[in-house]
Formats: sequence, structure tokens, C-alpha cells
Amino acid sequence: MRLLTTAAARLAGLGLTVSLALAGCGLTGSSEAATSLQASGPQARVALLLPEMAASRYEAADQPYFAQKLKELCPGCTVDYRNAAQDAAKQLEQAKDALDKGAEVLVLTPVDSVAAGQIVTLAKTKNVPVISYDRLVLGVPVDYYISFDNAKVGSLQAKALLDALGAGAGSGKILWINGSPTDNNATLFKQGAHAGLDGKVSVAGEYDTIDWNPDNAKAWTTRALAALRGQKIIGVYAANDGTAGGAIAAMQAAGLGNVPVTGQDAETGALQRILAGQQYMTVYKAIRPEAEKAAELANDLLRGQRPQAPATVDNKAGQVPSFLLDPVAVTRDNIATTVIKDGFVTPGSLCAGQYATACKAAGIGG
Repeated sequence: MRLLTTAAARLAGLGLTVSLALAGCGLTGSSEAATSLQASGPQARVALLLPEMAASRYEAADQPYFAQKLKELCPGCTVDYRNAAQDAAKQLEQAKDALDKGAEVLVLTPVDSVAAGQIVTLAKTKNVPVISYDRLVLGVPVDYYISFDNAKVGSLQAKALLDALGAGAGSGKILWINGSPTDNNATLFKQGAHAGLDGKVSVAGEYDTIDWNPDNAKAWTTRALAALRGQKIIGVYAANDGTAGGAIAAMQAAGLGNVPVTGQDAETGALQRILAGQQYMTVYKAIRPEAEKAAELANDLLRGQRPQAPATVDNKAGQVPSFLLDPVAVTRDNIATTVIKDGFVTPGSLCAGQYATACKAAGIGG
């Protein structure tokens, strides 16, 4: 991944302070080209095409944050939201239908980073701009890319796992569970993690989790543990919280004690596992500014404006103007000062029932 950015540009990307000195849309009428939108203010449709439901973030955070921000910027705009349920063919059909219904901007998180090129190509035939959201579409030009520094996600996971293992890093082997091979983000997570862990830990087995499905991660872990009977497993690299949960469930079923396990997405269930000592860490990606930035860009594109991005990323078809946010490693020690402080999760939801005592010990009020 080739990034052309500076410290100041990074701060701009993190702050997400693109000037939008625009009046409310006041939009009425049917979809027209962006030039007509500026001239007469017709109603506009924006398609938000999200990839799956296995990770809770898309339904619970990305969609509502995006819709809320776009409504604030453009009261007359309509968000045409679709979720492909991890089916690339279904996502293509959803995109076709959204375009047929008059979508003037596509905000796309691809199920398959390569196959989604068909969606972009189709949109371009209709002069509809595409924002590659959270995951990068590969092999075709897209207008913008908004995500996190995904290689850094893997680096944070690797560092945290090494910190947890400490002097015991050479005393056994780890299991290695990557994300979906069709997701370019998963490739970047893997790259960052290998850069941090290669030569420092012994890997008993490595698996690419089809469709990011936690059940697939659990099944693979179960098979791996059976094949490795007698060998000492000292930790698990898991690319996200869903795969971490699958691995932990398999280890519990096998009667194994807790070992350090990584994760990503700061899901409530994962944070509770961290408090309970079952999972060591997760990676917090501030979804609200990511989703809101996507809404701001969609609004700009509807008005024929193209703000300059602080970075570029190579998607194998050229340099894509990009906004990249910084991920944050979260352990038991900083839950209160990260995801709680930001309002990403509430103490009430996190500390319910059996987790009340663990929350109190971590300095988190119920």
C-alpha cells in the first residue's frame, strides 16, 4: 500500500474537518445530474451498500451514523440502504437495483474487493461516483476511499499479543486466524500482523476465515486443537472479534484455559470477554467519524464538489484519494478511556449482569 501523506494531512484525515459551508439541501423532485442538483436542488438518492451482518458494526453503527449525518447535511436526500449478507452476487444485484432507482452516489463496502469492480464499472456507465467505504475496491478507479490504516491494525494486534506473551513467547505455539480472503482489509491486517510477529512466535497453524464467519473460525480451531493434541497453545492471533469469539468457544469446549487472544471492532461481546479475561485485546476503529466522513463526501459529490484528500492508496488501478483514520488498541486497562469515553459503548450495556464486578474492578461505572 503506497501512502502519500504528511503528519498534517494525517491530522486532517483524523479530524475529518473538510469545509462544508453549505446550506441545508431543501431538496425536492426527482434524481438528476450533479450539475442540476447545484442549480435547482432536486431530491437526491445515495445508495449505502454494506457487506455483511456477522460483524455487528454495520447494522448497529455504520448505517445509522451515515444516515444521520447525511440527513443533517441534506434534509431532502434519501439513503437507499442495502446489506449483502456476505454474498457478492447479491451485492451486485443490489447495486443494479439502487442505480435503476436513481442513486446518484454509491457508498460501497465490497463483499469481494475484486468482484465489486463490476459494481464500480456499472456505476461509471451511469456517471455515478463511487466511494469505497471501509474496504478498498481493487482493479478499477474509484472516486474516494475512506477507511483506517489497516496494516496498522495488524501491527497493533501483533504488538499486543507479544506484550501479553512476554517472556513466554517461545514456550509454545500460537494459532493464527485471518479474515476473509476476498476482503482486501483482511490482507492488510495479515501483512501488518506478520510484520510484527514473524520470527518472534511459533505458529501451529494459519487459517483464512471464509466470509469472516465465526462458525468457520470455531470449526477450524476445533480441528487444529485435535491435530495438535499434546502441543502447548500459548495464544491466538484472531483478525477480528467474531473470529476471536469462535476460537475462544472452541478452546473452552476443548477444556483449555484462557490464553491471550487478539481481536478487532470493539464489539460489546468482545469487550466483555476482555473484562472476563477470555480475550486479551481488540482494536477500536471509531466508526462514527468514518461514517460521517462518507456522508460528507457523498454530499459533496452530489453537489459536483471534489474535496482534496490528505492521502492516496494504490488499488491496482491507480492512486485513490483517501481519508485514513488511526485505529486504537484496547485492553482491559483502557476500555474506560477509549470506547466508553467516546460513547461507542455505554457502561450500562457493557456491565450488565455477570460483568458488573469485572467492570467495577476495571474502573467502569454501571
